[in-house]
Amino acid sequence: MIKEYLKYGEFEETVHHFEKECKNKGKVVPKPRGNSLRDSKTLIIQKDLLSSFDDGDFKVFFELWTEFVPLEVRDCDPHAQKLEFYLHVHFTIFPLKIHLGRHDRADFEVRITHFKHYLETRGAALSQTTEFLPYYALPFVPNPVVHPSFRDLFQESWIPERKRELEKFLTVTLTVSDTPRLLSLYQLQLQLAEAEKRTSSYMRRFNKMQADHHNLIGVTAELVDSLEATVSGKMISPEYLQSVCVRLFSSQLRQSAAQSIDFTRPGTASSLLRASIVPQRPKEVPLLPSLDYDKLKRDLLGGSDRLKALLLQALCWRLTRSLQGEQRDTVLQAYVSNDLLDCHSTRQKPVLLLMRSKNEMVRQYMARLINAFASLAEGRVYLSQVPSLLRLLIESIRTEEKDSVSRENVLGALQKLSLRRSQQSAMIEDGLIDWLVDELQDSDCLSDYTLEYAVALLMNLCLRTRGKRKCAENPKYVLKVLTDLLGHENHEIRPYVNGTLYSILCIHAVREEAKEMSMEEILHCYSKEENPELNRQIEFIIKQLNSEEGPESDDEEEDDDDEEDAIETDLDKEEVLQLQPRELSGETLLTTEYLGIMTNMATRVKRRSAAPLGRSVDEPLQRPVTPISHRNTHIMQYTAPAKC
Repeated sequence: MIKEYLKYGEFEETVHHFEKECKNKGKVVPKPRGNSLRDSKTLIIQKDLLSSFDDGDFKVFFELWTEFVPLEVRDCDPHAQKLEFYLHVHFTIFPLKIHLGRHDRADFEVRITHFKHYLETRGAALSQTTEFLPYYALPFVPNPVVHPSFRDLFQESWIPERKRELEKFLTVTLTVSDTPRLLSLYQLQLQLAEAEKRTSSYMRRFNKMQADHHNLIGVTAELVDSLEATVSGKMISPEYLQSVCVRLFSSQLRQSAAQSIDFTRPGTASSLLRASIVPQRPKEVPLLPSLDYDKLKRDLLGGSDRLKALLLQALCWRLTRSLQGEQRDTVLQAYVSNDLLDCHSTRQKPVLLLMRSKNEMVRQYMARLINAFASLAEGRVYLSQVPSLLRLLIESIRTEEKDSVSRENVLGALQKLSLRRSQQSAMIEDGLIDWLVDELQDSDCLSDYTLEYAVALLMNLCLRTRGKRKCAENPKYVLKVLTDLLGHENHEIRPYVNGTLYSILCIHAVREEAKEMSMEEILHCYSKEENPELNRQIEFIIKQLNSEEGPESDDEEEDDDDEEDAIETDLDKEEVLQLQPRELSGETLLTTEYLGIMTNMATRVKRRSAAPLGRSVDEPLQRPVTPISHRNTHIMQYTAPAKC
């Protein structure tokens, strides 16, 4: 298989040295594999098909037919469809060509059943063709041999004619993949890994849906009782709604938050219920084994590039695949307390500098790990303590290939770090707003993830006074990019575009430029869509546009209020690091080679703040958010796809 792959890739010198070394080591030199072998294999398959035709073995024949005749030929070529129809007829009447005994009669019944199934599936498309129409009665004729409609089928010339047509068709059409077996195995491995990932995701979704279904049955029963009571004149009070919400969602919502909401306002209860739909914390989840972080960091700095990539992948998985709650909190606390990324290290080459590795795989998995850190509030606190980190990330986002997995993860990390004011200030100072606007100018060339996180990052930066003033340096350009984004087919970005517009229009120069370009008329064009919440946001933006003065101060001394934990469900997407034989990965690699002694630290109780309730759901966003947390909390009742 190795020699076959090398020849396929035209590595002729490598093949020569490979054969020479095989001889020197006493290995059997493989026979050449190339066109001659493929031609030989084609002839063998053709011979098997013709032999099955002669023997009347329809099962073997159609297995080979399905495997080696290309699907596009079978589905789209009229000649192939006609031949396939007559082949089914041939195999159906085959027992009638010989003396029918009891065994042959049973075989004929099986073939009739198979033919019926074909007529109802692939053969159904030919049912309106005059040539084939009589054969749709074949399964229902007691004795086709004597029936005048099928007289031609039992002429001695009929089978030889079909065989000649088959031979001619196979000679022209039959193809055997020249893809080397080694590459085929690799492709199958990728497909298997992807299928296993999808299966795991579907099972988690199924379990969540099943639990939600049971909850909905209980809720529905109680609501039906309440509706029946209203028929008798008993009204449903706001206090009753409040008690239901507090009782049913006490595990997801803080009771004080639920009790403080004004249920007399229409839609408030439903908003609260939607905001409460978050996965329940599993009970009695075991902690993951402790690790030897000193050895881990030594190998991350001094190991081979492949080992570095495998370790970064395993460390990222340990964080993203741990169960939300105590298990994940313990993993993160262990990473932070052992300074996994060397954020507090005085060494010349800390782990963070792997972002500048010449190996793309190492850079990609380093970016994935940083993005995972940034997805958690405590992780952002840890990352924010390193002034050089932002420089590394911004350098990376400007140099990595557009829409690569590495670049997407770096952008995701920056967006999540922008929840913190100190990081916002540094990003604005480093000119990230200009870069984002330039990037969004050609939005159709961006992936959904890049587009969404870039717009959300721009909004977070424009919530700051310095960010607004930065946009005011070239307001015409910024407004042109934002108004173009209003018409983008990805409607998930609209809340962030609206939030950005609302923020920067408090600057007089921006308002004047907006009026110059007839911004109000443009906004009215986008308020005709069937989305009342977004339409009301447009109204707020227009009101801001027509105001005389807007507040430009955003209280620069305000403390960070960053308590969001939001890891995307598919943060480990597009895995490209495939295992070699006997190679360890993931948790197996960590616990086999890097098992530590009591390095897990006691998990601190984290303060959780309720979702901000001081803003109407109709107003544009006026505080920093990330797309995934915005979706999870339903702050504005919109959803955004998680992708990382």
